[in-house]
Amino acid sequence: MKNYSMDGKTVMITGASRGIGAATARAFAAAGANVALIARSTDAIAELAGEIGEKALAIPCDVARYNNVAAAVSATAETFGGLDVLIGNAGVIDPIGHLHDNDPDTWSRTIDINLKGVMHGMRAAMPGMIAQGHGTIITISSGAAHGPVEGWSAYCASKAGAFMLTRTADLEAREKGLRIMGLSPGTVATDMQREIKASGINPVSQLDWTDHIPPEWPAQALLWMCTGAADGYLGTDISLRDEDIRQKVGLI
Repeated sequence: MKNYSMDGKTVMITGASRGIGAATARAFAAAGANVALIARSTDAIAELAGEIGEKALAIPCDVARYNNVAAAVSATAETFGGLDVLIGNAGVIDPIGHLHDNDPDTWSRTIDINLKGVMHGMRAAMPGMIAQGHGTIITISSGAAHGPVEGWSAYCASKAGAFMLTRTADLEAREKGLRIMGLSPGTVATDMQREIKASGINPVSQLDWTDHIPPEWPAQALLWMCTGAADGYLGTDISLRDEDIRQKVGLI
């Protein structure tokens, strides 16, 4: 894999307790960045911060609550002297099942986390980034943002909304110095895939574990996306299924 330098940069990662979020925290810290670990799983992010060391700050936070996210952004900026990169990774897939059977409260909670959580991060981080004249915001997207998947109505709707939110934020803030885009990683070997497998619904649940890429791949892609080499993709979703992208990132 290629080496990318993030020396002196501060990165805030939501959903940092496991999967892509935890792999991303390790990758950015190894590249020299300060990392703020944001998640509801207090013990998990505390353990990860202990592993990373003094460059890591663990902040318990529910991204569905704007005040939580705003406080986390403030704490990150106060601790490290600013915020350069926001990675909106927190996400859930429940409820998996047909729409006519879904529990409305569980469905709404997915919107709160996957869509409103992304907006909360952007809204809290953008004023400081605009004031300093630079900043990168990357949202973890999905192929489900661009096409329907059986049993995933809440996930598809929330990811489609987050994609349009990314496009709108780019439209409004690119000229102010912000770089905003999404990463669609494909299927990744995380706990979410175990939930999908257990559901038995749609072709994704039938995939073998070996069909999924490791979480270190999207982490590497996120590092690349923080460089000028990714500027041609601002306002769009970058797909890690694309072999050309994998080549540029340094994965093949």
